[in-house]
Amino acid sequence: MALYKTLTVSPTTKVLIWKIEESLDDLKTGITLSENSENRLNSMKSELHQKGFLSIRHLLKEINLADADLIYDEFGKPHLTNGRYISITHSFEFTAIIFSYKSVVGIDIEKQREKILKIAHKFTPIEEYKTIANVDAMISKLTIVWGAKESLYKIYGKKKLLFLHHIYIEDFKFADEKTTGEIRYNGEESSYTIEFLEFEGFTCVFAY
Repeated sequence: MALYKTLTVSPTTKVLIWKIEESLDDLKTGITLSENSENRLNSMKSELHQKGFLSIRHLLKEINLADADLIYDEFGKPHLTNGRYISITHSFEFTAIIFSYKSVVGIDIEKQREKILKIAHKFTPIEEYKTIANVDAMISKLTIVWGAKESLYKIYGKKKLLFLHHIYIEDFKFADEKTTGEIRYNGEESSYTIEFLEFEGFTCVFAY
């Protein structure tokens, strides 16, 4: 099975990334699904989505959790019991989770694609990035910003946040591999640490 990368963020927080290389039957082996999850799996039209769903269950197994430990609220946010926190992401052949005993967490994986240049103005003040001359570097930077905002959106876990107006990402250098972000909504502000890494044309960003 294809556990791709494990990152120990702190003694209480871990990131696990899976690269999907198995058949559907292989991914069904060694895990148990609840009736609800079995129904969700069977309702998925795309085999890639089915594989992503199953590979997440293998990642849970890596940290001694099972499908039955995951509970979803009315906004679709996953929760764990006993003061533990989790966030989940899937993009093409990669899936990932961030798991913490201590604090709320969010994670996002994105494929680096040129189309992000067309939608950038919808989620970040694009003039901040006009000094980046290289298109590839611009795509890379914007993908990190999008992933950071997506991670904070997942932490907040409700539907009313706007990426452009309520989530702020501090500017960063690629070499730093981290930055900070804030959610500012309804007169309240909360700050988070954000880390990022790139591999095989993908970007993984996580917040805690």
